[in-house]
Amino acid sequence: MYEKDGEKYFVVDGHQHFWDASPENWVKGQEQYAKGWIECFHAYMGLGPPETHWPLEKFMKYSEEDYVHDVFEAGHIDHAILQSTYLKEWYTDGFNTAERNARMAEKYPDKLIVNGRFDPREGEAGLKQLEEDAKRYNLKGVKVYTAEWYNGSRGWKLTDPEAQVFLDKCKELGIKNVHAHKGPTIWPLDKDAFDVKDIDVAATSNPELNFIVEHVGLPRIEDFCFMATQEPNVYAGLAVVIGGLMHARPRFFNKVMGELLFWVGEDKLLFGSDYGIWEPQWQVEGFVAWQMPDTEEYSDYPHPTVTSKKKIMGLNAAKLYDIEVPEELQVPGETPAAQEAAVGVESA
Repeated sequence: MYEKDGEKYFVVDGHQHFWDASPENWVKGQEQYAKGWIECFHAYMGLGPPETHWPLEKFMKYSEEDYVHDVFEAGHIDHAILQSTYLKEWYTDGFNTAERNARMAEKYPDKLIVNGRFDPREGEAGLKQLEEDAKRYNLKGVKVYTAEWYNGSRGWKLTDPEAQVFLDKCKELGIKNVHAHKGPTIWPLDKDAFDVKDIDVAATSNPELNFIVEHVGLPRIEDFCFMATQEPNVYAGLAVVIGGLMHARPRFFNKVMGELLFWVGEDKLLFGSDYGIWEPQWQVEGFVAWQMPDTEEYSDYPHPTVTSKKKIMGLNAAKLYDIEVPEELQVPGETPAAQEAAVGVESA
């Protein structure tokens, strides 16, 4: 919980990682890609305040103690969602697997949610694994990484027929939140494999699912906004927007947030720190303090209110994941997640 100027904010970090990119985990013969990937991630950390930068060795594999301190003790985070990204072409045990995340979540069950993943190129074996993971981890969400390399393929789309089979399996298993990385690329992945176009078709075809577009499609912000404004089940994940732009590119940050608030709206924006690329503390404190500049350049953008910031910082994600929000941290007149779920069940 974070408090500023007498207002209390329930904070849900919708986009976190607990990865292992240490050299001991690099696939033999693929070291250049494993090394280049994590070095590119580390370069993104440079967009945050200098005092928050880590040495590369720590960045490759930070400890449980680091995580607990940065997220729960200093970071103001009430709940966090650990997203799973495998990259087994380069990392022997996977970069950031559901199994690794679950070991952390077992220690902090009241604070952490584990999301699974799927890749339609894995076929029947992938469907079976998704079903097993859903039961083992009680999945409410999955992360998809459409630019991931796999057996010579350098990407896939949510419009692929094989992808629809997996989306149908998600619905069957009660997995309702699909987080799709659609934003800045990381070397050596292909930028165009992260294009947002396939989200449009998938969202329309699967109204039972929520599609959280992580990193809001950057640099394709206009494409994303015009698509998300017409798709009621498309949400904007603000990881990279806040961590990558708020400190290093404040004017561009104002523009991106202005477009998102105008087109997508405060009810469909979700805070995400992208830890461990950036620590959450400065992002939470900075975003709550942020105001849209009152100048001609930004005069046609909405100005965020305390209520809109409370929604963005945690209440919107709490609804998607049925996280119970203490009464004193709710927005008056808004239906909290747990009650909303109960009403839905009663009226069904």
